[in-house]
Amino acid sequence: MKMRPFGALLPAPRALALLLAETTPVARTETLPLEEAVGRRSARRVKSRHAVPPFVRATWDGYAVVSRSTAGASPRAPVRLRLVGDVFAETRPGRTVRPQEAAAIATGGPLPMGADAVVIFEEVRVEGAEVVISAPVRRGDRIADVGEDFRRGTTLVEVDELLTPPRLGALAAAGEPTVVVWGRPRVGILPNGNELRAPGERLSPGTIHESNNASLGALARALGAEVTTHAPVPDDERAIEVVIRAAMRNSDLLLVTGGSSVGERDYLPTIFPRLGRLLFHGIAVRPGKPTLAVRTPSTLVIGMPGHPTSCLANGLWLVAPVLSRLAHGPSQPWGERAVALGAPYDVPTSNFSTVVPLELRDGVAWPTFRGSSAITSLVPANAFVLLPPGKPALRKGEVVVARLLPPPFAASVPSTGIATGRRKA
Repeated sequence: MKMRPFGALLPAPRALALLLAETTPVARTETLPLEEAVGRRSARRVKSRHAVPPFVRATWDGYAVVSRSTAGASPRAPVRLRLVGDVFAETRPGRTVRPQEAAAIATGGPLPMGADAVVIFEEVRVEGAEVVISAPVRRGDRIADVGEDFRRGTTLVEVDELLTPPRLGALAAAGEPTVVVWGRPRVGILPNGNELRAPGERLSPGTIHESNNASLGALARALGAEVTTHAPVPDDERAIEVVIRAAMRNSDLLLVTGGSSVGERDYLPTIFPRLGRLLFHGIAVRPGKPTLAVRTPSTLVIGMPGHPTSCLANGLWLVAPVLSRLAHGPSQPWGERAVALGAPYDVPTSNFSTVVPLELRDGVAWPTFRGSSAITSLVPANAFVLLPPGKPALRKGEVVVARLLPPPFAASVPSTGIATGRRKA
C-alpha cells in the first residue's frame, strides 16, 4: 500500500480565513409570503409605507373621555359622564365626544374627536345612561397616537437581517404581504469509498453504513441550505471526478467526504488541482487533519475526512461559518460562554489545534470525545472548544471558552454560566 506524505499543514485559523475569503454570499433572491419567511434573511431594505397605528386608537377596552372632565374625581365625589354610543375596532373615525360625555370603546377602536384619554372599564361603573368615574385620568392615558409604533418611512428590515416573528409582524402591520429574501445556499454532499453502503442496505463483511450524508446534511439544512446528497462513489479516480464535476454544476458549496488523506486510494488530492485553484491540503487540527479545498469558477469544494467525528467536527468549526456566510449570516454562527471543565482532558503536545466536544450540564463542561471514527463522540455534545496549538492537558476545573450549539444542532444548552476569573484556554 502506497502512502504520500502531507506537505506543510495550514494552521486552523488560517484555513478558515482562506475559506471565508473565497466564500461569496448567494446572489439569488426569491419573494415569499410573510408566513413562509421566518428564519430567512432579507435581500431588501423595507420601509413602512404608512404610520402604525394610522389613527389615534384605544389600547384598552373602556370609555373615551375628555380628560379634564374627570378632574377631581374620587370615590367620595365621583364624576358622572353621559354615555353617547359605542366605538368598535372597525368603526370609521369621525364620532365626537364632548366634555361631560363618554363613549364605550373597544381596544383598537379609533378615538372619537374631542376625546383625549380612555378610562378602563374595570375602573368605572355604569348606571343607566351614565358612566361613574371615581379617579381622574390624564391626557393620553390608554391611547396610542398616530405613528406611536412606527412612522411612515421607518426602516423595518435592513438587508441581510434575520426575519424573526416580530420583524415579520412589523412588516404585516405595515401592509407588506411578501418579502424579498436571499435564496438558500445549494450544498452538495458526496461520500466516496468502497466500504460504504447507504443506510438500509445489507452489510457484507468489510462494509459499513455511510453516515456523513445524514450528519453534514442536517448541519447544512439547519443553517438554511438546500441539500443534495449523493450515493457513495467507489474508490475509482475517474468515477469520483465525474460525479464531483456533475455535482458542482448545481452547488454553491460541495462537500466531498472520504479519500482526502494520503493513502493509495485517497484520490481527492489528485483530483482537486484539476478542478480549479487548490487552497490547501492538510490542516493542523485534531481531529480533521486530512482536509483540502479548491476554488472553482462556480463552486467552493471542500474535501472532508471520512471518519464521522472528524468530518462533523470540521463541519462545526470550519464548514458552518462558510455556510452562514453563504446565507448572508455572520461568519461565526456560534455564541460563546466561559465554562469550567468537570474532568481533565489530555491534549496531545503538538503544533495542532484541538477540537474538544463538550456536554454542558449543571454549569460544568464534560469532554465527550471518544475517537475520530466514533460518531457517538458528538451525540451528547452541545458545545465545543477549539484549543490553540501547544495547549497542555486541561485540568479539572479549568475555564475554557466554549462555542455553544443550540437546538437543532445539539441538545438544549443550559442557561447557567460561570464567572470567568480563571485562566481561559
